[in-house]
Formats: sequence, structure tokens, C-alpha cells
Amino acid sequence: MRRSRRVRFGRAAGLSAVAIVAAAVVLGTASRLWAQTGAPTPDQIKDLLTTPKVIADTMWTLITGMLVFFMNLGFAMVESGLCRAKNAVNILAKNFIVFSVSSLAFLILGWGLMFGDGNGFVGTHGLFFVGGMDNSPATGDAYRGVYGAIAWATVPVWAKFFFQLVFAGTAATIVSGAVAERIKFLSFVVFSFVIVGIMYPVTGHWIWGGGWLANLNFWDFAGSTVVHSVGGWAALAGILMLGPRIGKYNSEGRVTPIPGHSMTSATIGVFVLWLGWFGFNPGSTMAADPSAIAHICVTTNTAAAAASISALIAAIVLLGKPDLSMILNGCLAGLVAITAPCAWVSVGSSLVIGLIAGVLVVVAVLFFDRLRLDDPVGALSVHLVNGVWGTLSIGLFADAAAAPVSGPANGLFFGGGFGQLWAQTVGVVTVGAYTLGIGLLAFAIIKAAMGLRVTPEEEVEGLDMGEHGNEAYPDFQLVSVGSRLITGGSRVG
Repeated sequence: MRRSRRVRFGRAAGLSAVAIVAAAVVLGTASRLWAQTGAPTPDQIKDLLTTPKVIADTMWTLITGMLVFFMNLGFAMVESGLCRAKNAVNILAKNFIVFSVSSLAFLILGWGLMFGDGNGFVGTHGLFFVGGMDNSPATGDAYRGVYGAIAWATVPVWAKFFFQLVFAGTAATIVSGAVAERIKFLSFVVFSFVIVGIMYPVTGHWIWGGGWLANLNFWDFAGSTVVHSVGGWAALAGILMLGPRIGKYNSEGRVTPIPGHSMTSATIGVFVLWLGWFGFNPGSTMAADPSAIAHICVTTNTAAAAASISALIAAIVLLGKPDLSMILNGCLAGLVAITAPCAWVSVGSSLVIGLIAGVLVVVAVLFFDRLRLDDPVGALSVHLVNGVWGTLSIGLFADAAAAPVSGPANGLFFGGGFGQLWAQTVGVVTVGAYTLGIGLLAFAIIKAAMGLRVTPEEEVEGLDMGEHGNEAYPDFQLVSVGSRLITGGSRVG
């Protein structure tokens, strides 16, 4: 993704000849102005922002950013549907407030740490409230401002900020599902600020901010590691600090299934997320490049479809039934896995990546249960395991002949040797070690300062009443029938 060293989405395909000539005249004028004054004036920059290419790129970036924002609804539906009715309000509240917290954390600090010029580890310029000169698009390399690592994108700085913000919010949302049904609401809010304000931007700087992993030739187009693995590692830290839900494992360590209350909500949520991913991956061009957008849409969709099918088959083989939750998480696993390589692999390779992802997610769910790592929605299996797989797949399947944009060296299966795979492995390991370590530290500090887990009484009753004082379904009561639990209409008033 967004690599100032190599990646240039400068093609203006689809623009009319007249528009191209007009843009050339304007930019030629700007070049003369730079030669005379060293940097364009604000009025001159404003004129340059109205060129056809910049307008098209900006509209594309903002619209796809809005699609990614809409994914918040998908996560809310998936997570609440896969958890119990007594915790639905709590999960919906977390998914709603997390983007508000993320917006302020990224505005106040995260953006500068991630994209500000600095050293190989962290940005040190333009830190607070997105301070510093707008470096785009007219100024570009002539006047880099303080955000040189993202100067390649030909859209205004606030378009860049918004698009990157919705990605940052996604990383925090991943944690929500993994720690569901037992974490204190306010403790989660505090952690959300920490991950978006500090944790996510640091590793993001390493990769997308011109940091040391970028210099090592590590690649991640749209965030299998930057977003999904980081969210997954942070989720693992939360699970380790919280422990399993009451009743999840018996004294012998066997799993007691705790089914979600609404597979309807979960299914709607996955459809919303599948749609949103057509903003997540193609939008990461941050340019209206028809060839790249079309290619990425197809690789993204192919991986999701293939993973859904392979998860279905794996569920039948390993569980004896075509479990819907496994099929849904299979689709998400394919989407996560293709996020890193989507621009640099062929459609055929995306199918293979998706097939493997669908099997991985089913096996991982069973594996984490064996380790007594209680993950109510399968966030570790989807985002962590397949974030790692998608990142490594670049080192295996990257194919310059199929890629619509420049990127990494060819992968192992396309004659590139082990070089790219090694760089990807180093990135996976170091990002994982840093995020898990800082995540454990952050959760430990929050636990000491304000507590982390609700009381056993609250957990049994449900966090909706204990934490929020209201319920998602007040007109229904749970009725026990033998060993089953059903809902019955109980209209009040």
C-alpha cells in the first residue's frame, strides 16, 4: 500500500484528452512557480486541487473511506449476534463508541506518530491535532511538509487523514469481540484510546510511514498486518488478561458451547463487512486507477468466496455439520488474508489464498479452544491467524506480471526465491512481539488502575443491566425448557 518509495498511482486512465491537457498546463505552471518561489502559495495549491485527476482521486478515496466506516455496523452485527442476548447492548455500545474514541485518538496523536517524518521507529513531526503543512497534492516532493511518507497520494491531507482513520478504528473494533461478555465498558474505552493513539500508529509507521520495515522491503497493501494482525495481537493480550467466560470450560478442560443469540444479525453483519471490503482494499490505491481498482475488487471477492466454500467443507469434515458461524468466519478470513496481497497477486492466486484461509479459520477456532483461549466471535482465528497468513502469502504468491501496480519482488512460487518471504516473516514476528507486549502492559495498567473484568454476578446476569442499566430485548423473557433455552414474547403494557 501507499509506499512513497515505489508505489505511484499516477495513471489518469479514463480522463478525457482535454482534461489531461488542462491538468498538464496547470501542473506545468506550478513547476515554474516552484522554481521561482520554492513552494506554491495557498491560492496556487487551491487551484491545483481542482484538477480533474485530483478531484477523481479525492472522491474515490473519500467514498471508499465511507464504505470502510460502514463496516462498523458490520462488526456490531457480527459481534452482538455471536454473543448472548443479555450482552447485546454492551457489545453494540462498544462498537458504537469505539469509533468516536478512535477519531479523537488518531486526530490528537495517532496520525502524527504514524505518518509524521521522524525516524525508523516513530514519527516525530506534526504530532498533535494533525499539525504541519499540507504536503499534497501540488507540493509533492517539492515541498514535503511533515508527512513525507504519504506524500505520494495526490489527495488533500484531510482526505488522507479520514481514510487512514477508518482503518485505525477497525483495529480497535477487532478487540471488542474477543473480550466480549466480561470486560468492563470503561476499561475497554480506555484501551481503545491506547491502541489507536499509540500502539497501532507505531507499527503502522514501521510499514506505511517509511519506517524500518518499509526499508527492509516488507509489504502490506491494505493492512493484513497493519490493521488485522495488530488488532488480533491486541485481542490476544486482552483474552490472556481476562481469562475465559464463566462456564466456557468445565473442570476437565472440555469446551461448553455458548451459542450466539442471533445468527440473523451475524449474517447481516458479514454481508455488510463483505461490501465494506470493496472500500477497504480497492480504496487503498487512494487514486481512481481503473486497472488497479478492478483487479483488486476481483481478487478480494474471489478470496472471500473461496474461503467461504473451504470453511464449509472443513466444518463438515471436522464438526460433522455445515456450521453457519464457521462459514461466516470463513468469508471474513478470506477477506483478511487477501488484504495484504490483493494488488500484487493474480486472481488464480487469490483463489488459493482464500481456500487456505477458510480451512485455517476452522482449525484455528478448534485450536484456540484447546488452549482455553475464550474468543466469543473468533477474532483471533479470523484477524490474527489469517492476517499472518495473508502477509506471508505475499512472499509466496507475489507476481509482478499479474500486478496492476508496482510492488514487492516476486514470491517464492513465481521465481523470486526466499527473499520476500523472509522480509514478510520478520515483519510478522516483530509486529506481533511489540503489539502483544505493549497490549499486555496496557491491559495490566488498566486492570490496576480501574479494574478490567466485571464481577461474577454481573457476568451471570448480563452486562446489559450491570454496565448499562437497559436491555436489547426488554419485551422478551428467557424461558427454560429442559436443557434448552428459548425466547418467548412477553409484551409489557
